[in-house]
Amino acid sequence: MDTERAPLDGGVLVLAATPIGRPDDAPPRLARELAEADVVAAEDTRRLKRLCADLGVTVGGRVVSYFEGNEASRTGSLVDALEAGERVLLVTDAGMPSVSDPGYRLVAAAVERGLPVTAVPGPSAVLTALAVSGLPVDRFCFEGFLPRKAGERARRLASLADEPRTMVFFEAPHRTGAALTAMAEAFGGERPGAVCRELTKTHEEVRRAGLADLAAWAGDGVRGEVTIVVAGATGGGDVPTDPASLAALVAEAEAAGLTRKDAILDVARRAGLPKREVYDAVHKKP
Repeated sequence: MDTERAPLDGGVLVLAATPIGRPDDAPPRLARELAEADVVAAEDTRRLKRLCADLGVTVGGRVVSYFEGNEASRTGSLVDALEAGERVLLVTDAGMPSVSDPGYRLVAAAVERGLPVTAVPGPSAVLTALAVSGLPVDRFCFEGFLPRKAGERARRLASLADEPRTMVFFEAPHRTGAALTAMAEAFGGERPGAVCRELTKTHEEVRRAGLADLAAWAGDGVRGEVTIVVAGATGGGDVPTDPASLAALVAEAEAAGLTRKDAILDVARRAGLPKREVYDAVHKKP
């Protein structure tokens, strides 16, 4: 069982959530942590400076950059600071460190050394988008950013076609249209979704529709920070699930122009079954 040991002189890693939109969304503790930390590791030191100005706080310790490009090389020195008894505060541009942002390597290294890790909870684009999406929230999964290459993206989405939980994705604005189109192809154009744009900011927008309609809307371009929420797969209702009927449905889909692979995926989604079960029904020897 993993346990943490507190250094005699109090070194601790603090992961602090920062606003995803409005500066006044910042948790009250953030200002105090910024003022009292011995080291502030920031994804973007310029954005940190603007945040501090908005909060009316002066950083009390030294500031170092900690971003994707130097995360591997700088982790060691930050762990050394922790072992020396310093309080290290980690902040990213928005939201909670480690969640599709720098931080995982530092947390893992601190845990490996048995050093304390704590957090200042606060804004989260994942939970905010999920809450306002209007989609089921009892079970969900976070998938982060999809692959940029079309083929890899299609394969990732195909692997999620049978996922029953509500799914949350991050996406760059210039790739949102392509991502929604790929989702409609993988999950079906009628699958409910929500595009949450510029959450908590002045131009906040939440657009709810089927994936095909969302893809058409995003075709003209999307601006701002984007989080996409997609309903999970549901049971097939009136779709028959005996092997003979499944095989017949796949044959119909193939006759309509789908490849065998896509036909199996489509029938599995409609029936609410694993792809393997439909595959076996199609290829089972009489």
